[in-house]
Amino acid sequence: MLPMDADEFETLVSDELDLLPDEMVDGLDNVVFVVEDRPEDGSLDLLGLYEGLALTARDRYGIGELPDRIVVYREPHLHVCETVDELRDEVHTTLVHEIAHFYGIDDARLHDLGWG
Repeated sequence: MLPMDADEFETLVSDELDLLPDEMVDGLDNVVFVVEDRPEDGSLDLLGLYEGLALTARDRYGIGELPDRIVVYREPHLHVCETVDELRDEVHTTLVHEIAHFYGIDDARLHDLGWG
């Protein structure tokens, strides 16, 4: 497992988020990005999670709505990566994957596009 504390990992996630194309992130409305150690079940299998209602499924979205959440899990990423460069690539892929869910792209289509 790659050693990295929570603060370092959060900085890495923030840096990777800043590197995403403007076209991808400009449409993110009322979305928060959160870093957590592990999923609730404690597994190391899940790298990220989108919690919310995809744009394609909304009939309205207005004032008072709780923000959607994109969660990036630290320990599962550290478990599957051997180098910091590999970690950056995996976090980048996870961010694209979860943001795609916000836009209504499902896992099957993401897999077809190479982001699965």
